[in-house]
Amino acid sequence: MKRKASAELDCRRCGACCVNPPPNREAEFPWWVEISDGDAIRQNAALASLVIHDPDGVPHLRLLPNGRCVALRGTPGRLTTCSIYDDRPSPCRTVQPGDEMCKLYRFAHGVA
Repeated sequence: MKRKASAELDCRRCGACCVNPPPNREAEFPWWVEISDGDAIRQNAALASLVIHDPDGVPHLRLLPNGRCVALRGTPGRLTTCSIYDDRPSPCRTVQPGDEMCKLYRFAHGVA
């Protein structure tokens, strides 16, 4: 999983960035993590079921009805892991423990 910035910001105890934020869900915006052309998941046929295309044909990671990424395992805010960590898309790689995006997602999902 991602590196630890501190005990409080351990990705393995969070997972907030792996869940579509409440404002997106309230707006019924179901597309969250866009998959770029160079992302390894696009070349991995075994992971094709984790990809969904928006109406414009842009690929995204599939979300569960509650907004969680299908690759997220565990309970956000307690214990989590990513089942496709080595093949995760580039947007998943940009969020780092304690950075502004991390803090934003943690706040949005009420993860202390």
